[in-house]
Amino acid sequence: MMAGSHAVLGAAAWFAAAPHLGLPATDPLALALAVAGSLLPDIDHPASWVGKRLRPVSTMIAAVLGHRGATHSALALAACGWLLLGHGLAGPIAAPVLVGYLSHLAGDLLTPRGLRLAWPMKRTWALPLCRAGSRFEPLVVAALLAVAWWSAVSRR
Repeated sequence: MMAGSHAVLGAAAWFAAAPHLGLPATDPLALALAVAGSLLPDIDHPASWVGKRLRPVSTMIAAVLGHRGATHSALALAACGWLLLGHGLAGPIAAPVLVGYLSHLAGDLLTPRGLRLAWPMKRTWALPLCRAGSRFEPLVVAALLAVAWWSAVSRR
């Protein structure tokens, strides 16, 4: 998926997840952290939105690990959580970043290229609903937004 789709899905995932975590869904900092988390896995691609802003780091990661490898795996999600929680960044900080990160993985899972969730193993998982950047991608994002909205309002 493209950066805009990841950002929207990160925010939507936070709106849906926050009430279940006992945290405020509309807190601006939490929303910003969820969006940041939703863009973070693409640090392994120098041409991505986050990769362009962190070019030296993204170039190094891309050269060593490639795109949709380590940073797009369950191991990376666990490492991100360990780093955040290990540095005393409790729920209100760690939770939105991790929800956003997970939303990115879920979004990329919906593309034909899929993910190597069990990296470093070579197996790829995919539920190919749309190609990244295709005209169909906004429809998939809209459907996921509707699910997130329903999850948020049905909790009330």
